Amino acid sequence: MRFYREITLLPNPEVNLNFLWSKVFQQIHLGLVEMQDDRKQVPIGVGFPEYVTGEKNSALGGKCRLFAQDEATLDRFDAAKWLDRLSDYVHCTRIRPVPEKLAGYAVYQRQQPKTNKERLARRYAVRHKVSYDEALRHYGDMAPIRIPTPYIRLKSLSSEQTFCLWIKKTLVSESSGACFSSYGLSATTAVPEF
Repeated sequence: MRFYREITLLPNPEVNLNFLWSKVFQQIHLGLVEMQDDRKQVPIGVGFPEYVTGEKNSALGGKCRLFAQDEATLDRFDAAKWLDRLSDYVHCTRIRPVPEKLAGYAVYQRQQPKTNKERLARRYAVRHKVSYDEALRHYGDMAPIRIPTPYIRLKSLSSEQTFCLWIKKTLVSESSGACFSSYGLSATTAVPEF
């Protein structure tokens, strides 16, 4: 990844940062969907330079970086177009080269923790051909689980369901490849950290 564009969520006392992330990331996702190839891969990855996890607090921070191998790919994405209706709440930098001196690399990937017993019961009912109520009883004693990974609440445009996009960060020693999902995430491809 040799070029990037940084998106900063502007502080606003009337708009919660989590709500703003939902709106901004929904637009980024829609733009990346339009860039998918035949294998549903995207040449743009995301990074969160202010990402923090802890036992009590986890956050993505207020910045997101879009990375690509070349300037033309980021230009084709046209972040200003996708974020136009949110222009009062975000600032988008011009496309810049990634600095020579890096702090390292990180993989940002989707994490799907098993926390919702209703969703698990629906899947269990289908897989085991039992009723939803019977499947729910299977998960009846499931205690609530606290996940320290930050997330963005999104709405599926196909099913109208709201879901959490949990984003896990793993530090790695080097970057390889350049394929990401339509969320700009990957289990194997790293982006630069600086």
